[in-house]
Amino acid sequence: MTTHATAPQSAAKTYDVRTHGCQMNVHDSERLAGLLETAGYVDVNSLPAGARPEAADVVVFNTCAVRENADNKLYGNLGQLRPAKTRNPDMQIAVGGCMAQKDRATIVQRAPWVDVVFGTNNIGSLPALLDRARHNRRAEVEILESLEVFPSTLPTRRDSAYAGWVSISVGCNNTCTFCIVPSLRGKEADRRPGDVLAEVEALVQQGVVEVTLLGQNVNTYGVEFGDRLAFGKLLRACGDIDGLERVRFTSPHPAAFTDDVIAAMAETPNVMPSLHMPLQSGSDRVLKAMRRSYRSDKFLGIIDRVREQIPDAAITTDIIVGFPGETEADFAETLRVVRASRFASAFTFQYSIRAGTPAATMPDQLPKAVVQERYERLLAAQEEISWAENRTVEGRDVEVLVATGEGRKDTETHRLSGRARDNRLVHFAVPDGAERPRPGDLVTVGVTYGAPHHLVADAALGGGTYAVRRTPGGDAWAALQDAPVPGKPAVALGMPGVGRPVAPPATSCG
Repeated sequence: MTTHATAPQSAAKTYDVRTHGCQMNVHDSERLAGLLETAGYVDVNSLPAGARPEAADVVVFNTCAVRENADNKLYGNLGQLRPAKTRNPDMQIAVGGCMAQKDRATIVQRAPWVDVVFGTNNIGSLPALLDRARHNRRAEVEILESLEVFPSTLPTRRDSAYAGWVSISVGCNNTCTFCIVPSLRGKEADRRPGDVLAEVEALVQQGVVEVTLLGQNVNTYGVEFGDRLAFGKLLRACGDIDGLERVRFTSPHPAAFTDDVIAAMAETPNVMPSLHMPLQSGSDRVLKAMRRSYRSDKFLGIIDRVREQIPDAAITTDIIVGFPGETEADFAETLRVVRASRFASAFTFQYSIRAGTPAATMPDQLPKAVVQERYERLLAAQEEISWAENRTVEGRDVEVLVATGEGRKDTETHRLSGRARDNRLVHFAVPDGAERPRPGDLVTVGVTYGAPHHLVADAALGGGTYAVRRTPGGDAWAALQDAPVPGKPAVALGMPGVGRPVAPPATSCG
């Protein structure tokens, strides 16, 4: 085996998984890391700085295809690795995820130094494909059109000791004209409720105190096995799991969002008062062109009903500016709905052509300058709303799950950071002599200032609220500080599942 001069001769082969895109990709990367470690590879980031090679023996790009510059980003990153590959021919480069699914035929042509290309439906094949490419001395491309095994059956190397992702479904049955995801991740496939709950319970036993349920459209969960109310039942069942402090989910679709889910959120204490509800456009004409099967009145009605039952809910959204044919009047409708919805924050995007989507060939594509100007107006409007909404939290006490990596300036400001129950980012000060919480612990603090994108809680410095509650999540984080990658759990085996989903008994969802 060829080794690098900077690494010990006895070192195992190393890997580096680089993730781009959504939470689904982040969770898939945890599976890829688990597969590679099970196959004997070592995370290159776990090695001391002086012992790390120039590049890992295996570099995996888990790609996204949603944004316009996704292609340029991928090939730019591959180009940066080409010199390292030239110096070490035994190094292997793999490309997976949505870009691999989309550009299966061209990746190796454009970057012939890539060894493996694999799709969204066969991430479990990666170790075998690497072995095959090494043996055959040629690139191996394997793209499946349908799901091979549900990702949760694969080993995983989770990024956090106290928070975890749990997939409840993969794929999407919608046909939004701007979105390429359904063609890349396939039709929706649902896990059985018992399998989902078994995984949640297993995570809690390991110290996890917060789970996020993942699906491209979580509130169509259950359609595959004949229960349209399954998602609300699943949320309620999560409320019965001892030790589970927080439950979140992403993402719902307004067209399928039902009142039973609102009731489940309101009546289940550990389901958090936060909701990400993608609007995309406030114009009914544009929504129709997007094939979003709801209209602005229905969207605002959902927002109103959520706030009636969960008054403190923080609602966030996604908005696309400059969809083909969007007029100034259409954009004005988007501004109207944004102002009426009072979103805590919004992920705003300028429409970009994605090859393979119906919108890519629509007439009346807007000039860049028009899209940019509307985008800036939307940003300014939402910034004003976000700031005003965050100012309403000043003077209140909030419960924060302390986290790593949330506060980029924590070292400079001497604060810690985490998320409130409503998912707002909170930076807080620890008073002199007070107990210092660990990541995974819960802290109640008094908010002193609401900024546009976060809350500040310095009340403890002036005698305000500050209280720490130690949790199993904090215990789990502390126990892993001497791990190869401090704070990151070891590889866990995947969750077994037998057979296709069937209609569950009435008690299976609580």
